[in-house]
Amino acid sequence: MQQFKNHVAVITGAASGIGLGIAERCVQEGMRVVLADVEAAALRQAESNLRAAGGTVLAVQTDVSHYADVEALAQQSLDAFGAVHLLVNNAGVGSGGNAWESSLADWEWVIGVNLMGVIHGLRAFVPIMLAQNDDGHIVNTASAAGLLNYHPSSPYQVTKHAVVALSENLYFSLAYQRSRLKVSVLCPGWVKTRILESERNRPLELQNPPPSQALEPEQLKFFEQVMRDMRHAVETGMAPQQVADLVFDAIRKEQFYILTHPEFNASIQQRLEDIIQQRNPGFE
Repeated sequence: MQQFKNHVAVITGAASGIGLGIAERCVQEGMRVVLADVEAAALRQAESNLRAAGGTVLAVQTDVSHYADVEALAQQSLDAFGAVHLLVNNAGVGSGGNAWESSLADWEWVIGVNLMGVIHGLRAFVPIMLAQNDDGHIVNTASAAGLLNYHPSSPYQVTKHAVVALSENLYFSLAYQRSRLKVSVLCPGWVKTRILESERNRPLELQNPPPSQALEPEQLKFFEQVMRDMRHAVETGMAPQQVADLVFDAIRKEQFYILTHPEFNASIQQRLEDIIQQRNPGFE
């Protein structure tokens, strides 16, 4: 996909972070943009700002964990602009810890948004994009955590590995059909987003009850240190606009893997070598 002007982009998780950065770049490229997000106030603000910047923008409040919402998003996109050329399945949340300590609500929420949200996007939009018989591109946002052997949140890591696998499967499925529709999987490291504030959008029915007992002092100390480290990494992370630049470069090159942070490459390579050599997982 080389031409962007007057083409149509649909972006989920578009009200902040990477999604908003990509939306801003789409407007700069002269695209018509559909913004989808579950957070109503932030979505309205993003729509207003992008229109003030000269963009042709439609905002659709969408919970990607519900297929009916994503179907409605697809229909409203077609009603407004008649086509979809770029789909960015970007909505994501982070929650939970160890596999056995994460609640069922943690698992349901994170899987619902991070994985089912992408699946819903593909089911709703790929048939539309294929029927257009035109150049198009899909970007699925995973994470560096989807290529590594450990992340502090088991639900987050599981969903991001799944998005990588889903994207690889989609790549080959479309290639076998000789489709003009191309695919990329975005695997960013630390980016300056609100991922650590995901709980603000957690549905009431999937809220965790108050803990029945307090953490032991050593456990609490460890947890607080992990959170401090992660907050620092996010606050000093790459700007979403830089990620958007890398995404558009990859789209133009029809590049599948988009790795934004080379500092993770050694750990990714070690994981792959551990698998090939049938070694136990190691830490870089």
